[in-house]
Amino acid sequence: MKVAISATGPSLDAEVDPRLGRCSYFVVIDPETMEFEAVENPNVQAAGGAGISTAQMVAGKGVQVVLTGNCGPRAYQTFSAAGVQVITGVVGRIRDAVEAYKAGKLQASAEPSVDAHFGMGGGMGMGRGMGRGMGMGMTSGMPPVAGPAPQTTSREQEIEVLKNQVEMLLQQLRETQRRIGELEEGK
Repeated sequence: MKVAISATGPSLDAEVDPRLGRCSYFVVIDPETMEFEAVENPNVQAAGGAGISTAQMVAGKGVQVVLTGNCGPRAYQTFSAAGVQVITGVVGRIRDAVEAYKAGKLQASAEPSVDAHFGMGGGMGMGRGMGRGMGMGMTSGMPPVAGPAPQTTSREQEIEVLKNQVEMLLQQLRETQRRIGELEEGK
């Protein structure tokens, strides 16, 4: 069995990237042996269609399951058509995400977790519903996390979803701070 995880880097110690279509890498792993292959995502800077192209590429690797932070409707439809199960709301290190999957702690998503164009980072406002001329440019290439929360059936599941959202916000903050540091060093 093969599992693909959207990743910020090419190792098991990299973080799960909350973006699917525009993540930097995918770690394709056999969860039983932990043997893996890091695949660079050629769609990171795609002008459009990154979700579909990325989903086709990943499905072409023969994976049965995808673990990611978020998945838009077009990528989700592409995975569904290919028989690939999608699990969203995944955060933390790749190694830990695989262990959580193996332990049965992650559940398949019944629908996309975000709207189309979620990961484009266009800077048109500060999240959903604030685009009316407020082009604040606050995204720095990372998606806002204010998307619709997955449907929950219990208090414990809702708490877990909220904790995952906090972790994605913290990851987004770390990435933004890292980028600021890079830009300041390059003065």
